[in-house]
Amino acid sequence: MAVTGVSLAVGRILRRDKTTRKRVRSSRPETSVTYQILEQLDGGNVSKAVSILFPSLEPVKFWVYERLFRSCTSRSLIVQVRKIVSHLYTFNPVPPIYLVNRAIETCGKCQCVNDAREVFEQMPERDGGSWNAVITACSRNGVHDEVFRMFRRMNRDGIRATETSFAGVLKSCGLVLDLRLLRQLHCAVVKHGFSGNVDLETSIVDVYGKCRVMSDARRVFDEIENASDVSWNVIVRRYLEMGFNDEAVVMFFKMLALNVRPLNHTVSSVGLACSRSMALDVGIVIHAIAVKLKFLPDTIVSTAIFDMYVKCGRLDSARRVFDQTESKDLKSWTSAMSGYAMSGITKEARELFDLMPERNVISWNAMLGGYVRAGEWDEALEFLALMREEMEEIDNVTLVWILNVCSGVSDVQMGKQAHGFIYRHGYDTDVIVANALLDMYAKCGTFRSANNLFRQMSELRDEVSWNALLTGLARVGRSEQALSFFEGMQLETKPSKYTLATLLAGCANIPALNLGKATHAFLIRNGYDIDVVVRGAMVDMYSKCRCLDYAIEVFKEAATRDLILWNSIIRGCCRNGRSREVFELFMVMEDEGVKPDHVTFLGILHACIREGHVELGFKYFSSMSTKYLILPQVEHYDCMIELYCKYGCLHQLEEFLLLMPFDPTIQMLTRIRDACKSYRWEKLGAWAGKRIYE
Repeated sequence: MAVTGVSLAVGRILRRDKTTRKRVRSSRPETSVTYQILEQLDGGNVSKAVSILFPSLEPVKFWVYERLFRSCTSRSLIVQVRKIVSHLYTFNPVPPIYLVNRAIETCGKCQCVNDAREVFEQMPERDGGSWNAVITACSRNGVHDEVFRMFRRMNRDGIRATETSFAGVLKSCGLVLDLRLLRQLHCAVVKHGFSGNVDLETSIVDVYGKCRVMSDARRVFDEIENASDVSWNVIVRRYLEMGFNDEAVVMFFKMLALNVRPLNHTVSSVGLACSRSMALDVGIVIHAIAVKLKFLPDTIVSTAIFDMYVKCGRLDSARRVFDQTESKDLKSWTSAMSGYAMSGITKEARELFDLMPERNVISWNAMLGGYVRAGEWDEALEFLALMREEMEEIDNVTLVWILNVCSGVSDVQMGKQAHGFIYRHGYDTDVIVANALLDMYAKCGTFRSANNLFRQMSELRDEVSWNALLTGLARVGRSEQALSFFEGMQLETKPSKYTLATLLAGCANIPALNLGKATHAFLIRNGYDIDVVVRGAMVDMYSKCRCLDYAIEVFKEAATRDLILWNSIIRGCCRNGRSREVFELFMVMEDEGVKPDHVTFLGILHACIREGHVELGFKYFSSMSTKYLILPQVEHYDCMIELYCKYGCLHQLEEFLLLMPFDPTIQMLTRIRDACKSYRWEKLGAWAGKRIYE
């Protein structure tokens, strides 16, 4: 807006000869225009009120202008604001500063920051409020560079910054995440004597948290003498966003102990933290707090509580929370259904999906994604057919899931059809879709198509693209080609350690020892941090490549060893015929405080089979449920039957079969029958043969 230009134009229209102006004034009282304006404002007709003011040849009181600005703010009527400013300058070349400040504020609230800046620059005189108004306007509208520039100009002009000035600058600082500037502003706030201002200190805590410097955020928070409810909610949410779930929960309960009321978003965030930490006991308390504070009808809170119960395996409680939610919108239905689907509980997810009163593409994608994650390919194909019948809308997420289905069922023809759709509709420029397409071709073993697509991606491809093709080559045993491809990858992008872990896993499946050794050497040579995941992949690779001594050395070098790493070395010892070492490893594992799981005991039972330790095998099997509270699975029962059959302990086998909570499988019955035949145990053998026949 060119206020000066508009003012001059209007001035030429309005500034008639003095006799004309006197004649108009004498014929209509000064208050008549004001009366008409107020009458329209009282009726809510802001535009009509301004249309009365703008052509008027009479000045009005300053308070009328102020009320007009307020009315325009509530309606975001920027054109009317421009007319009011023009009229104000026409009759008042040097208007009151406070009134122009209102004009700047109004322009900012109407999302017209350029107008706000122009009005500010044309002010004959300014005060601190003028600077605050323009800084706030720029901050409100996301013009962060201008916020900082105005703040520097204000300081150079000798205008003392106020709380309002700092609030606007801190808001912009929080959006651009400039830590260096934040520290300077923090010092300036203290220097200007505003360190006792709770709102400013809360803003500083908030911005430190957004800049991921929680130590400074906590230090500033602890210095707040009387932290407000906003302060507490800010520190809790920032801890949650940084992933410090335990600290967030601790602060949340401190906040409640001080009778500070949490916001609904804070309660939902703490519920989310319980989901991440699988902290069911704390989650139940959060649920109770949500009920007490009457937050449960809020969709955001109820969805978080629902998700917590799903992640912790309490499906009955989750369903009750959902059923008790009174106002269920599309988002809440989708969130609930997605919670089941993404947790692999597809049956309940589908029930909710079928009950949904309305669906969108996000709902369909969530259900399809659930089938893909669970590896339920037949159900995914049926669902795709239903999608094609009932829904026309499709997006990039849908295409990614469709390509994952093609990979899962190894249907390259359906994948090619999807490729054609992607090309025709312009999705080939979406790197996520392109990578999913590349992964599909690689998993289906169609490397010519994969290579062609890879070359076409050119500048679009990223680390995921390289990883997809590299993994595919390693998986089917093309180790030399994979190694050559890996060398080419290094010219374009630096592989992450997880890419290298994937390559190691591919080497283990072939097995390809030379490629595995080359990958190991690359990790060491380039100074990668070999964490538990990568080390586990190395142990698995060396053990499957029959280099157990290498695997043991890599295992011993680990600073910390998790359960997966222990399971890898135990399986490796069994695989390489060194079963005696399994029992020693298990004792060391227990000494280090690592709790075994069903995979661990599967390795131990296989070691017992190899070494002929029948009694020891039954001892370990029994300890699963009695000592470690692990429910034996079919594989563990199968191991015990193999152990008894291999060493002719058929009397113990009969007793063991009586304790089984399910009927033996065909494989188990066949093994029992063959053992009874070898050891002439006729009665049990006849029973097994009869069951096989049945």
